Parts: sequence; structure tokens; C-alpha cells
Amino acid sequence: MPVPARLPSWAWVSGLTVGAIAAVSVLAVQADQGPHPTAAATKPRPSVSAQPTPKETAPARVPDGSGTGRRIVYSVGQDRVWLVDASDATRRSFTVWPGTVDPDPGEYSVGTRREEPTTGSDGVRIEQIMYFVQEDGVWIAFSNAVDGSSPPPSAAGTKTGGIRLPKADGDALWEFGTSGTTVTVVA
Repeated sequence: MPVPARLPSWAWVSGLTVGAIAAVSVLAVQADQGPHPTAAATKPRPSVSAQPTPKETAPARVPDGSGTGRRIVYSVGQDRVWLVDASDATRRSFTVWPGTVDPDPGEYSVGTRREEPTTGSDGVRIEQIMYFVQEDGVWIAFSNAVDGSSPPPSAAGTKTGGIRLPKADGDALWEFGTSGTTVTVVA
């Protein structure tokens, strides 16, 4: 019985490659001729979330009339803070939870800073406290809760001057707002 001729390995590889290219070509032609869904068919369905999470698509613009140069800008009306560098570029912006006493619009400076935790006027353990003005007999200061929580609703008639920040924002403000840093308060 004659022994069949053996093909070299390159011939096998070439044959498999040609076969694979042919198969992919056939599938590509079939896909191109298949149905094309309409835009309505591909539109994503709205989903329902148990708790919607607010997302910012773009940073909020620094309010007009907030000064120039390196500063902390606090908007009483927006409950928002901006950290602005010397070139007037916003480095960070975030919402805050204000106390019951608001500072008047104006320009102030970070005075006393207290890093060690203490108990705030609302009974919450706070840290990274940055005082900048006294209003209506109450010191106004930025701070964050040690446990990262948001402040509870204030009791009726209680005067609180703490402007509470989320923990990560409190850390950023603490690094940015050294003693003497300008704090501009706008309506």
C-alpha cells in the first residue's frame, strides 16, 4: 500500500488561514445584508432607581463679583463652595450644609483653624474647623463630621454657624484654606 504524501506544515497553516478568511468574509456579507434596527428599537429604556443620585455634568461656575485671585468662595444662596487658585481657575466645587446663621456677603479671611475633633453646636463630632467670621453672636466656620455624615436638622430656635462639608471636600478645603486665605461670601 502506498504511503500518502505528507504536506509541509506551512501548507496546513496557509490552508487554515485561507479557510478562516473565507468564513469571516461570508459572515461579514451576511451581517451587512441583515436587518438594520431603527433608532426607536435601539433606544435605551428608562430605568427606575430606588434612590436617585445627583450627578454634576459640569462644575458650577464661580459667581460673578466673587473677587479675583486665590480664594474660597461661599454662596449662601447656592449652598456651594469653590476653591479658586491664583489664576482664577476653579480647583474644586462642592455643595455644603449651612447652619442656621448665614454670614453677610463680603470678604473675610480664614482665622483660627482647629484640626482636632470636638463636638459641634448640633451635637455631632466635627473636625477640620476653619473660622472666618462672627455673625449675630455666632462664629461661622467650615467643618466636616468626623464620621462623614450630613448634619441632622437643627432644633427650632438653635443658632448654628457651622457650614458642614462632606468628608472628602473637608479634607480638600483644609489643605487649601490656610490661615489668612480669603473667604468671599456672596448671596
